[in-house]
Amino acid sequence: MDSKIVSIKSGDTFLRVHNAKVSGAGTAALSPASGVTMAEKVIIGNCTLYHGDCREVLPLLPDFDLLMTDPPYGIGADARAHQKSGDVQGHGNRRVAARTYEKTEWDNDTPPRWLMELMREKGKHQIIFGGNYYDLPPTTCILVWDKKNGTNDFADCELAWTNLPRAVRKIEHLWNGFAREGNEERHDHPAQKPLRVIEWAISQAPNPATVCDPFMGSGTTGVACARMGLQFVGIERERKYFDIACRRIEQAYAQPRLFEDAKPAAAVQGDMLLTANDSN
Repeated sequence: MDSKIVSIKSGDTFLRVHNAKVSGAGTAALSPASGVTMAEKVIIGNCTLYHGDCREVLPLLPDFDLLMTDPPYGIGADARAHQKSGDVQGHGNRRVAARTYEKTEWDNDTPPRWLMELMREKGKHQIIFGGNYYDLPPTTCILVWDKKNGTNDFADCELAWTNLPRAVRKIEHLWNGFAREGNEERHDHPAQKPLRVIEWAISQAPNPATVCDPFMGSGTTGVACARMGLQFVGIERERKYFDIACRRIEQAYAQPRLFEDAKPAAAVQGDMLLTANDSN
């Protein structure tokens, strides 16, 4: 299938949007030219996915009811060997091996301050996992995920900063190497969150209809939105994870959903990136 490239101007920013197969198979490689940002847009049901850099894509998007994301922590999570094992309590105290992931560079640095502020401007409500790594305002509501790890070198909990108008909330969900509650599949992203935890986090926000994740990764937030009948916009710059997200979200629409509503349209190829003043 031939690909089509459309140039769009928004202010002083140019974006060339590549129309490609949802699967990514046979897609021509694209390299950003000087002063030009490349973004590929894929629409699957009520989910719109951009393969691009959120620093260029996010400023052109409209506001959302909820911005929920898990940005890089700047701790090199992708580069670790992940070959340690841990004693998992409640599972026969058996040793559980962790997975090994390829070494990349997506977690070398934290997002710049201006990007963190932009993310907070784009969402009426915000949930930012790893909020303890960033300079964020005081809040009454931290979401706590107790990973039930037992005694090992891994963190007992993960924290998500929010601006939600409520008190601290906590969920328990085992997630340690091959010991995972519900035997949920891992999708080659070292920072993947359990689907149940993401659905729970979304449900803490007051009636969100539109959700944005500018650091989409392997697409768990998109899968949750597909299952919950919400509109979703995700951005991911790593080709491998973007393709995984597309497949997972397609599969989510093919399965029974938590909330039934009008059946979404089949996956289509996008033809342009909308400016912030356009509807999504």
